[in-house]
Amino acid sequence: MHLYRLDATAEIAAQALGADAGRDPWAGGYVTPGRPAPVVVGDGSAQSRPWLRPKLWGVPPPPRGDQPVTTVRNLSSPFWIGTLRHPELRCLIPATRFALWSGTAGARQQLWAAPADQTVFAFAGIHRQGEDWPSFAILTVEPNRLLSHHGAQAMPVILRPGDYARWLTADWRDAAGLARPFPGQEMTLAEDPMV
Repeated sequence: MHLYRLDATAEIAAQALGADAGRDPWAGGYVTPGRPAPVVVGDGSAQSRPWLRPKLWGVPPPPRGDQPVTTVRNLSSPFWIGTLRHPELRCLIPATRFALWSGTAGARQQLWAAPADQTVFAFAGIHRQGEDWPSFAILTVEPNRLLSHHGAQAMPVILRPGDYARWLTADWRDAAGLARPFPGQEMTLAEDPMV
């Protein structure tokens, strides 16, 4: 996955995810790797309210890598597990749709997927601090049957609203249970990202 949309202002996205928008200037639009987008972060405590912060999509690569990493697939990798074990380094990434390509070579078509019952929803993510610019990556898992049928090799972890606080505060053994495919029967697919 290398493209998604957040067609909502920072204020609306923050409200949907139960966060404080602060002064995030996001007005809505496409998000691509290397570009800034709002993410919801917290301090790992269930007592504090999470807040929205702009970060770049793509965390620095592992020691032998040369490209920023936009998605996290191997959740047991030593490179990621240290981050995932710390709830303050997990984040919610607000979105309204994400792109996938369907069809055979030469006849591929871009489709836009989203949960059917949420205008603004959240991907599970991780974020990093301390680099030149704060950054984030999206967790991915095996695709559900609907997306697999359309050629997806992976899909982002989509969280239900009732699980947002759990992702941001729970012990990793508990939070890891949220890293699963969102049911295809509860999703919509459209050719137009604004539908």
